[in-house]
Parts: sequence; C-alpha cells; structure tokens
Amino acid sequence: MSEQDRRSTKVTESRDVAAEPGGELAEGLGRLPAVIEHAPPRPRRPRALRQALLALLIIAGGAGIGWFWWHQHHPRLPPGISWGNGRLEADPIDIDTKFAGRIAKLFVDQGELVTAGQVVAMMDTRDLDASLKKSQALLSQAERTLDEAKANLTQRQTQVKLAQQELDRTSALVPKGYATAELLDQRRQQMNSAVAAENAATHRVAEAQHALDAATHDVELYRVNILDNTLVAPRDGPIEYRVANVGEVLLAGGKVFTMLDASYVYMDVYLPTAEAGRVRIGSDARIVIDAYPDHVIPAKVVFVASQAQFTPKTVETKAERDKLMFRIRVRIDPERLKGREAMVRSGLPGIAYVATDPSVAWPINLQPSASPGIPPSAPP
Repeated sequence: MSEQDRRSTKVTESRDVAAEPGGELAEGLGRLPAVIEHAPPRPRRPRALRQALLALLIIAGGAGIGWFWWHQHHPRLPPGISWGNGRLEADPIDIDTKFAGRIAKLFVDQGELVTAGQVVAMMDTRDLDASLKKSQALLSQAERTLDEAKANLTQRQTQVKLAQQELDRTSALVPKGYATAELLDQRRQQMNSAVAAENAATHRVAEAQHALDAATHDVELYRVNILDNTLVAPRDGPIEYRVANVGEVLLAGGKVFTMLDASYVYMDVYLPTAEAGRVRIGSDARIVIDAYPDHVIPAKVVFVASQAQFTPKTVETKAERDKLMFRIRVRIDPERLKGREAMVRSGLPGIAYVATDPSVAWPINLQPSASPGIPPSAPP
C-alpha cells in the first residue's frame, strides 16, 4: 500500500469515528481538515558557522589591505639600508632663574616662537637696582678721591723740583764762600722730605686707583646680576611649556620655560648587532614621519651607541629574537630647519632609514623631497 493510500485510510477512519453519535472526541475531530500535508524539514546551517565564515572574510580582507598598504609605504629595501621606527625629537632647553626672586613680567607663552636673545621674562630687581645706585655713588666718591690724590701728587712733585733747585744753588755757592755748610745741609734735608712726601702721594694715588677699580667692579657686578634677572631665549625655537607665572617666588635655578632647540632635531632608532655594526658616524640617513608620509627628510648619523641595551617596549623590531639593540641617532641638517622653527615638534612617530653601506644607492621613494628653499609652511 502506498503512502497516499495509507493517509486516505487514516482520514476515512477519523471521519467514521466523528460520525458516531454522542462522541465528543468525534465532534472535535470532525472539525479537523480532511488532509494534513507535512513539508519535509529544510536543512539549516548553524548560526555560529555563518558568523565564523563572515569573520574569516573580514580578517582576510583586512590582511590584504594591510599587506597592500605596507608594501606601498614600505617597499623592499636594497641590501645596505636598514630602518627602525622612532620619534622625532628636539633638544629641550630649560630657561631658569640664576638668583632667587619673584617673577615680575612674562613676555611669551606656551607655543610661541622665540629667537635667540629675545627677552621672555623679567624678575623683580628692585633690591639690585638699589644696590647698583649705592655702588655708583661709591664709584663717584672713589673717582673724586683719585683726583684729589693725583692733585696732591702733582703738588709734591713741584716741591721736590723746588727743593732740588735750591740744593743745586747752595751746592754751587758753598765752595765760593757765599753759603755755609749748614745751609747746604738744610737744603738736603728739605730735598729728602720733599721726595718722601712725593712717594707717599704716589702710594695714595695707587690706593685711590684700586678703590676706584673695586667700585667699578661692584657696579659691573650689579649690572650683570640685573641682566641675569632678565631671562632671554638662548636659541631659536618654540616655547614648549610655561612652568611658572607672574608673582611666583622661585629659588635659584627655578624653571620658568622649557623651549625646543629648533637647530637640533633628531630621531633615535634601534638596530640589531648585525646592522648597527656597519653604521658609521656621518652615514647618510633618511627620516619619514607618519604625519607627512610622502616627505623624505635627509639626515646624518651623529651617534652610535657603544653598548647594546634591551629593546624598548615602544620600538618594533623586524625579528622578535632581537633582544639586544644598539641606539642610533640621526640628525636633520640645521640649515634645512631654518625658517621652519615653528614646525618643530617633539614626539611625532616615524621611520629612520640608515645606509649601512656607503656605496649603496638610495631608492627613488627615499630621495630627498625638496631643497631648503621650500615654503616655511611645509614640513622639514
């Protein structure tokens, strides 16, 4: 008997039971459809499997995009060129006070560009000004004392000259009998007294001159101290931090500003032993910062560490087995930084390429981007 015949027989039996009188079950079954079709169950893929497949597709796509980006920005380098990632840095310079005192004025603020010799702050120098005036008064007094000593010396020299003339005349008259020997002795005594007075006047002039020199040095000292309380920028560059404010009292050596030396910009990278051993001071280098990936900055190696150290956590290496690395510093030419002092910033990440073989030719993508004559608004 086929499946359809069996289903028809079951439905007929159900109708016969429903037709029996007084049967509640029969009455309920009579309201059911005559034939009930059941569709075969449709196979379903588990939801977790679909999500896993989607995640694999996303990962594969991201890996492909990352591989393409890496090879576009980091093409294969020729032998003789090594690279390492680091951060662009500039030498920080602290502008500190020489003496303890109170800040009277601030002329610049954080982020402003300053030039060498520009006044950036001034300390309260009222006490030094008063001391300077006192020293100037003592200087004037020393000058008058010196003038008086010189005039006294001139007088003593005149007396010596007169005594010498009288002695000469008396010495000529004694042999002729026109003067006595006693008068000659008196003239000699007057001559000796005049010479002694002249010597004393000469010493007083020397003392007055020394006093004048001391007073002059005091005036110069107070003037230097006042100038040292006027804080100036030692180099060209931007102000990175302002540490103190007007009215604050600082100790000697108190920090007021921290600026960046725009003439000394560098990047430290770490290379393994096999590559660092071939790097020499003065070797050519290139710097590419992430903020300007298409701009290549020429540089020179200025430092090679003599001892290896553990790889810093912030440095990515080409091989995980490279545990000990040598620090290499590459510096940008100061002439290239002129006119771009405002663009100098610390902490910008990038990559430094170092020529370990001086005869190797730099690839096209690592040729210097432009000469120092480019507009100041462009990167270094």
